[in-house]
Amino acid sequence: MNSTQAGLVKRASVLFLATAFAIVPGRQGRGQDVQHLSITVPGGMPGLAVFTGTQQASNGVTVTWDGPSGYYQLFAKFGQAGSKWEAVGKATNLLRRVTLGPSYSNAMFKVSTVANPYVGWSNYCSECHENIYATVTKTPHASAFKMLTAQQQTNGALLAGYTVGYGTPSGFKSAKATPQLEGVQCENCHGPGGNHAASEMDPTVRPRVELAATVCGGCHAGPEHPTFEEWSTSAHATVAADINLNSTNLIDSCGRCHSGSVRYCLLGGLPLPVGDADVGIVCATCHDPHQTNANPAQVRYPLFSTNDYYVTATGVYTNQINPAINLCAQCHNDRGASWTNSAAPPHHSPQYNILLGTVGELASGLPPYQPASHALLITNQCVGCHMQSSPYQSAAEPAVTGHAFTVDSYTLCQTCHSEPGPLVQFVQGDITNQISALVQDLNLWAATKAPALWAKYHDLAWEYTTPGQLSSGANGPDASEQSLIPINIRKARFNLYLIFSDGSLGVHNGPYSVSLLEQASQWIRAELDN
Repeated sequence: MNSTQAGLVKRASVLFLATAFAIVPGRQGRGQDVQHLSITVPGGMPGLAVFTGTQQASNGVTVTWDGPSGYYQLFAKFGQAGSKWEAVGKATNLLRRVTLGPSYSNAMFKVSTVANPYVGWSNYCSECHENIYATVTKTPHASAFKMLTAQQQTNGALLAGYTVGYGTPSGFKSAKATPQLEGVQCENCHGPGGNHAASEMDPTVRPRVELAATVCGGCHAGPEHPTFEEWSTSAHATVAADINLNSTNLIDSCGRCHSGSVRYCLLGGLPLPVGDADVGIVCATCHDPHQTNANPAQVRYPLFSTNDYYVTATGVYTNQINPAINLCAQCHNDRGASWTNSAAPPHHSPQYNILLGTVGELASGLPPYQPASHALLITNQCVGCHMQSSPYQSAAEPAVTGHAFTVDSYTLCQTCHSEPGPLVQFVQGDITNQISALVQDLNLWAATKAPALWAKYHDLAWEYTTPGQLSSGANGPDASEQSLIPINIRKARFNLYLIFSDGSLGVHNGPYSVSLLEQASQWIRAELDN
């Protein structure tokens, strides 16, 4: 490995003019768990230390900063004239976080670290990471700088997102002075690698592998391409509150689709990140920045498929992955839902299976397969409707990238439907009325045909042990009492909850949704007439 210049060992300091607010005994600093990148910085991963705040902690004040891998030393200074900077904690802080006592409530802070220069992938990264280098040099990231016009290549407002380390001492200066730092390279996402190149076996300077969307948000943001801002408003950005970071069972089941860090580890065959499930469905969950393929934007899986697919909550996860299945369907599937399960309604993720008409109970008892026209005729299926985009027009009319995943426009629908808006309202209104009517019929069955259950559970007498959102109150009939509910009622509630949980109210697959609800109605009527 190449040796690095002596300049790599110089220390750099960043002053934090910050005041902390806490009144808790104690004055010693201590490290905390490593935090994910919480801020966006033009260019991706910060190349220098960036102050991220002070906040009250249970036992003092927590001071946080972010930056590349390496040791940090925190200093504090009080406002008195002639006061000096005081080292706080050890000079080997790797966590970029220290909790202090209340005597620091009016202190200013600065942090110092060993200088870590940018070096460029062709000079250093390619030497050990040749396979990745050979791939990523063919991605749009690699040629980003060449996409700029000659005038744009000197525009400081743009360069951070099209070069390596622009605005830092060792970063990009100009195409003539630092051509090795053109384009978006390894160090944009992983931080400067000079110290790692000098001592590749030293774990303290190994470049960061950060999953948080804030890395991508440093570049993929703003009115011309507001991908990060749109994603931030979506449900993908939120981690489900019921994922217990200390529960291996929940991380291995719920975490597969509700935690970006868990899913990333499972996709890569890595150990489960117990205690680190607090990252949503981030950019790297769906996109592989190291990948080049025929899919747009380095998407991990295709955007169109018509084969039935689901994963189960148990079993070996990696054996269930099918790279030929629609990307969205990897999580938006019914998870093997069956009417025979009485514990809880189908999970609220059957969208792909409803689209294909492959889940639900019909009178024939045979496995269904009734794909919607939307499944067969929309080129990119889910993405076609939920990620419609439009170009930048002005600051008042910014671009739309579709990463909020909401259907805000019926423009695409006009290809087949002359008045899509009223049609959607009609379909959703009809399905809503059918759902309400079925709930009323189920309540009527409970009141007139299930006296023992009604006396104990009332409107919950037809429900699952853990009722779904169509009911309110406590638990429904327990596991033994579920056998008192006729098979027809259990199949009917299964169909009912599938359509309700799908969330589109018939838009994904209108004819099939009607078929399932009508069959449910027939089964309930049969029990009422019995």
